Amino acid sequence: MPTSQYVQCVGRHFLIDCGEGTQLQMRRFGVKFQRIDHIFISHLHGDHYFGLFGLLSTLHLLGRERKLTLYAPGPLEGILEAILKAGNGHFSFEIEFVPLDEKIGETIFEDDKCYVKCIPLVHKIPTYGFVFYQKEKDKVLNIDKAKNDGVSTAYYTRLKKGEDVKISDGRLLKSEDYTNPGEPQRAYAYCSDTAYSEKLVPFIKGVDVLYHEATFIELLADRAKQTRHSTARQAAEIAKRAGVGKLLMGHLSARYDDGKKHMTEARAVFEHCEVVEDGTTYSIP
Repeated sequence: MPTSQYVQCVGRHFLIDCGEGTQLQMRRFGVKFQRIDHIFISHLHGDHYFGLFGLLSTLHLLGRERKLTLYAPGPLEGILEAILKAGNGHFSFEIEFVPLDEKIGETIFEDDKCYVKCIPLVHKIPTYGFVFYQKEKDKVLNIDKAKNDGVSTAYYTRLKKGEDVKISDGRLLKSEDYTNPGEPQRAYAYCSDTAYSEKLVPFIKGVDVLYHEATFIELLADRAKQTRHSTARQAAEIAKRAGVGKLLMGHLSARYDDGKKHMTEARAVFEHCEVVEDGTTYSIP
């Protein structure tokens, strides 16, 4: 089944993978194309990127001018160039291409609100996962205490950032005395397609939500091993070992009418899990 996910993080809009039909689903569920500035492609099997050129063409037809950054296995750049050359075409906007081939464990995107890391998956061809982090927010200032102690507003920003400040009268203002903790860091990990691999665990340790493929149930574990995919039980084992908050499973084989058997297997290992459905929205509190 073609794969694509839309991730929103503090006003940033990311697209992960772009299987055939992605833009039709985006229209169906009210996702605005033009908001997306960053697209992440996990690997070059068709069900994960065959919809990309159509989406880029639609953005061109909509008159997009803002740069778009594409993070993908290196060969994809040549594929896109060949398609454009064959049709003597071009895009109305710049595409900045970031090859993932040497980026394992690295931060591939970062701004003041969030960052994204590239992580290794185990599949038939080079395949990458992604972890999206919302940065911990600044501490919350206890304004009443600051005013009562005569603390100048000039020091508020530094105290909120966790800095201790020595002022002209010799006093040391400790950030912990004038602030409360801000919102904690949140994290979402995307892992598809991959065979079972415990080497993945350190890269996703403690994330709030993990999406992990579960193509087969345990009855077809041999088939999973042969095709370098995972079973629902294996996805749950990874979630348990990594101590994640919640497991979302997807990429189910078309041989299954629903995910009931996957759920039964996975919950025997890791309780907080479910099988994803098209159009469902998940939030990290």
